Amino acid sequence: MLSTAIDSAKLLLAGKLFKDNAKVMRQIAIGAGSGAAVVVVVGLFAPMWVAAVAGGAVSGVLQPILFKDLKYA
Repeated sequence: MLSTAIDSAKLLLAGKLFKDNAKVMRQIAIGAGSGAAVVVVVGLFAPMWVAAVAGGAVSGVLQPILFKDLKYA
């Protein structure tokens, strides 16, 4: 299982895992940016641990939605 993860990471870093690498990077940025924005906004009104949980939840919920149409090479 570890070798599969390592091979996938090598292909991702080489740009050969997905057909449209720009779309993959854009989707990752959208998910990470959304999570970071939630952390900042919630952090203004609640303790930091609540903000971290909220940001992680938002990012975790968005990733499957954002990645559902990605095609592997």
